[in-house]
Amino acid sequence: MRRIICVGVFLCFGVVGRAAGQERPAPLGEQDPGFTLEQNYPNPFNPDTRIPFELYESLFTEEGSATVSIRIYNILQQFVAAPVALGFPGGEGLPMLQLEYTSPGEYEAHWDGRDRTGRQVASGVYFVQMVVNGREPVIRRMFVTR
Repeated sequence: MRRIICVGVFLCFGVVGRAAGQERPAPLGEQDPGFTLEQNYPNPFNPDTRIPFELYESLFTEEGSATVSIRIYNILQQFVAAPVALGFPGGEGLPMLQLEYTSPGEYEAHWDGRDRTGRQVASGVYFVQMVVNGREPVIRRMFVTR
């Protein structure tokens, strides 16, 4: 019975077959999306975390600017919060919802571990999702400890 529970936990967290935070290789013929969502740090975290991401030059030569959204979801896939932008040219502390970036580079978002109503979220697994210019989202797991 104990073995079944352990296997279930590993499958739930996606540990089988790849290390945490390791990128899956892109299928042949798939284009570079022009951005990378890095693993948040610290992870696990309490009470807040930073979410680094990078926007590549190729994104700007195609599009001219990049519309970036980062959202936090719980394990039930319910929208919990939007982190705030750090180092955003238009101002610090703006929610990461449809922000227009005009140049490539390394950027960060900050999440204080609170939901949209300002309450501290419970311990557990959360997902950070990044969408740039409506392209296929990139998702990372993160863990909140209380």
